[in-house]
Amino acid sequence: MSSDSPVIRVLTVDDHALLRKGIALLVNAEPDMELIGEASTGLEAIKQFKQHRPDVTLMDLQMPGMSGIEAMIAIRNEFADARIIVLTTYAGDAQVIRALKAGARGYLLKAQVNRELLEIIRSVHSGHKRIPPEIAAELADHTGEDELSAREIEVLRLVAAGNANKEIAAQLSIGEETVKRHVTNILAKLRANDRTHAVTIGIKRGIIEL
Repeated sequence: MSSDSPVIRVLTVDDHALLRKGIALLVNAEPDMELIGEASTGLEAIKQFKQHRPDVTLMDLQMPGMSGIEAMIAIRNEFADARIIVLTTYAGDAQVIRALKAGARGYLLKAQVNRELLEIIRSVHSGHKRIPPEIAAELADHTGEDELSAREIEVLRLVAAGNANKEIAAQLSIGEETVKRHVTNILAKLRANDRTHAVTIGIKRGIIEL
């Protein structure tokens, strides 16, 4: 994966065929780029990556079966220098942090593809990291805040599904008082007024998905 290569070889991973087609048209119209593979699932992405060894991979986060995050981790475990740009509809800081921890070099919202995709591909191929200003601002807004623990995220997911404390306790095999403590911590960490507000914040920030 040499950045000296005259043509940037791109792999696109997304479960929406229409988006892949749009990206193919954008990329193949450029003299210094070539789309060398497409995948619609995380597992397919790993297979295509091994086969083509692209210079830059465009990775969706939400896909059936294996997620984009899981696919990224699997690819980078074998190919540490893989240059992956996340393409997503989610701007939430928790999603961004998960993607960056998994090794993403760039992060782009699908709404910005037509305007910024080609520039971000060239930038990441040159060795730079790229996060749009509005996403960087979202990250900065929550810097220094306590992250929810894995258990608190589980509880918040169950709250979002409409479960009462007693039902959550039964599903997680913990005491109801423990659930109440988790909910109190969740409200404090998210600066939420109540359970519904906590769920709204959790979805907006990408901590949970419905």
